[in-house]
Amino acid sequence: MNQDHSIHSRAEILGFDRCGIARCRPLEERRGLLERWLAQGRHGGLAYMERNLDKRLDPALLVEGARSVVVCAISYNRPPATGVASRIASYARGRDYHPVLKEKLHELLAYIRDLHPGTSGRVFVDTAPILEKSWAAEAGVGRIGRHSLLIVPGLGSFVVLGLIVTDAELEPDPPLRTPDPCGSCRACIEACPVGAIGNDRTIDASLCISRRTIEAEAGDEGDLHGWIFGCDICQLACPHNRHAPVSAHTCFAPAGDIGQITETDWLQLSETDFQNRFGDTPLARCGLERIQRRIRQDSQK
Repeated sequence: MNQDHSIHSRAEILGFDRCGIARCRPLEERRGLLERWLAQGRHGGLAYMERNLDKRLDPALLVEGARSVVVCAISYNRPPATGVASRIASYARGRDYHPVLKEKLHELLAYIRDLHPGTSGRVFVDTAPILEKSWAAEAGVGRIGRHSLLIVPGLGSFVVLGLIVTDAELEPDPPLRTPDPCGSCRACIEACPVGAIGNDRTIDASLCISRRTIEAEAGDEGDLHGWIFGCDICQLACPHNRHAPVSAHTCFAPAGDIGQITETDWLQLSETDFQNRFGDTPLARCGLERIQRRIRQDSQK
């Protein structure tokens, strides 16, 4: 076995569901689409998307001498939720995945450095201007679907990604040569109640329910169609997720008995109880006050 091929095996041992390697290069073919998306204001006021465009397209500007990009994916697909929990994006019902992935990626980077002494690299999990999904497609991990999310064969789109950019010269994997995973399917476009999914496989973040539940300021949220944090509508409509296996990763197991908490329970929850139950989940970013306010608003409709 080529020693670089053992990186995939090591990633599996560490708990990743998929791993792929791409040769680092500027993704200039993505520039035009990204610039148009920004110029049209479809980034929904997310100012960080306007910054560091060149770095976003070229990881070598983030890691000097970068030669390879290692992409790892973990499924967070869970059984359907009921009640209030069904109005919270499934990834947010368990522990925050960022520290979980970072720990695993740092272990994998250490393994790569053992294979290639004298090399270095950086780990990225939503922490820098880098096109994670584009690199996942480049590394053969999956294909980008019409809903703009990565579709991983056998896993669907309920996945989170982590990247390693390294100056080690690793043997790359080829991109998938399978047919377009979406074909003529428009299920996600038709399911989105706010028309946020474009025909060019991008999302209008100014409309997207997920962006508005997480990023919008109080009073600037608009109709969230019942969602409290995030949104899974387009993924629930995607045929690739209908028979996807349930994730075995314990970090995505529901936290704090979230599936059993009723609207009344949420409204009576104290800040201390909220932090004890959900302080290490993405819901902490939203905060109890906003969750309670959205529940009250929905109950009044």
